[in-house]
Amino acid sequence: MKRLYRLLAAWSILFLAAFNVATAARAYDVIPVSDPETLGFSPSRLARLAAWQQTQVDAGAFSGAVAAIARNGKVAYLQAVGFRDRAKTIPLQSDAIFWIASMTKPVTSVAAMMLVEEGKLDLAAPVFRYLPEFKTTAVAVEIRDPATGKTDVAYEPQRHPMTVEDLLRHTAGLIHGVGKAKVDQLYVRHLYDKAGVFHRDRSLADVVSELARLPLAHQPGEVWDYGHSVDVLARVIEVASGQAFDQFLEARLFRPLGMTDTGFYVPEASQSRLVDPPADNWIGPPDSVLADVTRPTRLFSGGGGLASTAADYLRFCQMLLNGGELDGVRILSPATVRRMTTNALPPDIRFAGYAGGAVGPLAGSTWGLGFAVRSDPAWSAVPGSVGSFSWMGASGTWFWVDPAAQLVVVHMIHASGGSGPFKRMVRNLTYGALRVPDQGIPDPVAGASSIDADTLAGYAGTYRFASSSARDRQEYPEFGGLGIDVAIKDGVLKVVSPSRDMPAAKAGVLSGDVITHLDGETTRRMSLSEAIGKMRGPVNTTIRLKIARTGLDAPIELAIVRAVIRRTEGTDLQVAVNNGKLQVEDKGALPVLDFEKGAPIAVVPLSRDEFFVDGGDHTRLAFLHDEAGNVTSLVLNPGPLQITGRRIN
Repeated sequence: MKRLYRLLAAWSILFLAAFNVATAARAYDVIPVSDPETLGFSPSRLARLAAWQQTQVDAGAFSGAVAAIARNGKVAYLQAVGFRDRAKTIPLQSDAIFWIASMTKPVTSVAAMMLVEEGKLDLAAPVFRYLPEFKTTAVAVEIRDPATGKTDVAYEPQRHPMTVEDLLRHTAGLIHGVGKAKVDQLYVRHLYDKAGVFHRDRSLADVVSELARLPLAHQPGEVWDYGHSVDVLARVIEVASGQAFDQFLEARLFRPLGMTDTGFYVPEASQSRLVDPPADNWIGPPDSVLADVTRPTRLFSGGGGLASTAADYLRFCQMLLNGGELDGVRILSPATVRRMTTNALPPDIRFAGYAGGAVGPLAGSTWGLGFAVRSDPAWSAVPGSVGSFSWMGASGTWFWVDPAAQLVVVHMIHASGGSGPFKRMVRNLTYGALRVPDQGIPDPVAGASSIDADTLAGYAGTYRFASSSARDRQEYPEFGGLGIDVAIKDGVLKVVSPSRDMPAAKAGVLSGDVITHLDGETTRRMSLSEAIGKMRGPVNTTIRLKIARTGLDAPIELAIVRAVIRRTEGTDLQVAVNNGKLQVEDKGALPVLDFEKGAPIAVVPLSRDEFFVDGGDHTRLAFLHDEAGNVTSLVLNPGPLQITGRRIN
């Protein structure tokens, strides 16, 4: 009876999808509202996004960009800037089609969870239940000859078989093969070389069968490492559903959601809207195989094969924000969406590999079932409140969903190096465009207009803000540490870079060093969060490091005293006195509220310590003092949505 109910539920979903195809695009209107203020945005500050994009087009960072922003279920902004082609001769339109690369992964993850809800797929089941070829897949262990220092690969069985959930959360041990370790090179030789198998004329089944012949880089369930897990998941979906992956997505997701321009191939009639990739060698394997979406393919890569538009992907994200439903079509239950967008990783997980620094303790985020999820309330690579979720593509595409702000943002570019160099501006310009609810301007207190010159001079200085909006809170945490960025690469704890004039750099730590021990404890099995936790501690306390350095036979042992570490990334406001009036100008990379570069604004006093902008969005300012009366901070829009800048000079 339960199986019959599931079948009926599935038929009902298909019926609703077919019934709503004609109306879906009309119900969730991707045409922006005429007045974004009704959705809480300042039109003038929202316009800064296009202005910044144009500077990047002019600088050659990318040829064009499309941004889509929705709030409270309505589109506030959908605009294209720049050009569709590398030669910059064809203006870009907002319906441009981009290869979205790894933004395919969340789509594949949703498809898998649809089958989980229908009882056709078991998250806890071993992958070999659906793909028997993975039953005997070994795990590679890199071993080093202590006499020669040479490395080789040994093999051991899986201690626990990889599960379907491991595929969704990137803990299966499958990798991309972009590192220098021996196992990475096995992937490169077998999958991507000219004699390899990762090609568009090979089916998903062919490629996944070859993946099963390669060793896993980690024991399943023990390490988060970005890789081919979601390609394998797509093949699992084919087996569990009895449909080719492209057909499943088209019938069960794209048509029901009205995603008319999303697929593994851009038809010839639509290729006039397809955006050119950059001319240089901007991507590596396997992306170089998947980026050509101008011709049909047999390889329906669940990890990176789709092309889409900003409007289509906005519909997909809005469905998730709505708890799995859009335009009367239910794709997932609210409970399933919550499960996908909350932490799915065990507390002792280790982080390895790469992913643009977007996941792990250094990024202030974790991983759900298909998404990076903000977990740190003070600092995060994922924008928005705790619980916001996102992902990106190697091509430069990026999205995030902020449930607390009821916000969806999709940013489409094709850029060398992906979205990394541009994320900070996009997130800050978006949140910085949200208005603080109008509280009215209070009447000035008696004598406010005649503040003495010494008092005004005391406010002059530079104030640094970590963020342009309290809705995307970024703080300046202070802690005792070494001033060192580290990562787990090739299975070891490596120094990415020591910060200048910080304890590690002063002690002689260099980029590329391998930290083998912390206070006598081996780092070999430590997670990244454990290693960072050990390196941090009370200021003026000592930690002992043992380091292996290329070219040296013996390890280096250092005793380093922890110092105060402060994050310094942010934007600055310059406060000055001019003709007896206080004026404020943005001096950093980010505009903040009413303030911009090259446009100092005189502010009007409300009291001895409070001022406001007489125009724009009437930003209010309050200066804070320490016990000695020295000005220490500047608060903008005091209240629940205030942001605070600390004085730096």
